[in-house]
Amino acid sequence: MCFHTSQIQSVKKIENQYDVKLSDESQRDLFNQPRFHINGFTHAQLLIIPQEKPSVLAAATWGIAPENKTLSDLKDYYKEAVKFGGGLNARAEKAFSHFLYKKSIFSKRCIIPVSAFFEPHEHQKKKYPFVFKPTEEPCLSLAGLYTRIENAVTFTILTQEASPLFAKIHNKKCRQPIILNKELEKMWLNNELQQEEIQSILNFHFDENKLDFHPISKDLFQPKVNSDVESILNKVSYEELEQE
Repeated sequence: MCFHTSQIQSVKKIENQYDVKLSDESQRDLFNQPRFHINGFTHAQLLIIPQEKPSVLAAATWGIAPENKTLSDLKDYYKEAVKFGGGLNARAEKAFSHFLYKKSIFSKRCIIPVSAFFEPHEHQKKKYPFVFKPTEEPCLSLAGLYTRIENAVTFTILTQEASPLFAKIHNKKCRQPIILNKELEKMWLNNELQQEEIQSILNFHFDENKLDFHPISKDLFQPKVNSDVESILNKVSYEELEQE
């Protein structure tokens, strides 16, 4: 599952990559601050490109919530939602059947630009975090769904069954986020897509040759350690992993 991401690119770089514009100029300084490790369970604000306005970057809260909730409900809702992942990820296999996802899959799809994301690898019952980064573009395009709650937006990252690479790294859950290539980015936000076309995108696996990945510090999973630092992206060698 994808519960940890990174966004270190400037807003301008994201705007240029996707040919979009930040919807609220007053937030530019905030989102220009590099965030080396974003823990989804903090329900942080990230920038997304929403289907309803595919020409903008809009702030959204990580953790999808039902549209019948109010903003004042969210804190309690997220406490309850922890037991099923906090709404951070949505299984693509349930996109058309889950009570929450099926209300968004046709009209509230989104792209979540991230400069990196993290997945755990398990070896002899110990977890080793790996980082995944793009080799060609500043950002990777993660596919997601969102809801509107009053004047706010909440979103989730769609996941799929792991490709051979991700099955080797994320070897316990064997899942990965859905990563869109350039061609599928525009398709994903197209209002005219039928269910079969959406399903085809949900089945798509990103070219693994366009990903750079390596193990990083276990500080990523230490809640008492500040892992939102530049060094969290650095490669760390573990002798026991090299012997796998």
